[in-house]
Amino acid sequence: MNATVTSHMFDVDQDNFETEVLQASLKTPVLVDFWATWCEPCKSLGPLLEKLAVEYNGAFRLGKVDVDKNQELAGVFGIRSIPTVMLVKDGQILDGFAGALPEGQLREFLSRHVQPLDGESDEPPEEATAESPEQAINRLQQAIASEPDRTELKLDLALALAQAGHASAAETELNALPANLAIDARAVRLRSQLDLSRSLQDAPALEALQQRVQANPQDWEAHDLLGVRLLLSDDPAAGLDHWLLLLERARDWNDGQAKKRLLAAFNTLNDAELVGRYRRRMASLLF
Repeated sequence: MNATVTSHMFDVDQDNFETEVLQASLKTPVLVDFWATWCEPCKSLGPLLEKLAVEYNGAFRLGKVDVDKNQELAGVFGIRSIPTVMLVKDGQILDGFAGALPEGQLREFLSRHVQPLDGESDEPPEEATAESPEQAINRLQQAIASEPDRTELKLDLALALAQAGHASAAETELNALPANLAIDARAVRLRSQLDLSRSLQDAPALEALQQRVQANPQDWEAHDLLGVRLLLSDDPAAGLDHWLLLLERARDWNDGQAKKRLLAAFNTLNDAELVGRYRRRMASLLF
């Protein structure tokens, strides 16, 4: 499969990922395809993605990552199999899937996030009525009861439960998802959020952790838990700093906990500039 470079498609590497994917996605969604020349499923998926990129006429751009040439980039994103496709919007991984989907499922996937650009409408957009998390939960539960075969609604329900603060119920729904939805980028992101929150279940308070770090700068557990507390409060950059320190000074501590925490944190943050800055700092330490 040859990566085609057009106005709607381009090759991605570590040098242009920040500008052409993360920053560019603030204006236009970017579909990132992790592929390789030897990958048979990639040979069927790639042309379909390229066809849809042309058909959607700029509603999204298609970025192609040859994993053999960009092993570091694939490693940072935890790519375990190819093809893997991620949709990046507003600087964050919004959705994704693994494997070669047929065209119908690809169109369904894209329709959840983007629409083809085939002309501009003069009609002003309708203002959506704000829906509370509890209202969303009730609506989704009723929809699932009437359409139990629509499994994607169960992921929506898990997300709504988490937003409403019902972590245990959200995790129950998440664990019950079918395999194809369990690897959905939204499910992966939610699991990361729940895992981070769960790690604080028996953790000391913020002040106690700060005192431990001051008393012993090599108290790696305190650095780790302090990172989680800060990330989930109002100082995410300070939390990320603790994991970068761990990555620099104790990379192998607790089976590489620092790298895992950083990758999970990137999936929970809604700040493209912050995530991009810390991705670069993480990459500089790893590579």
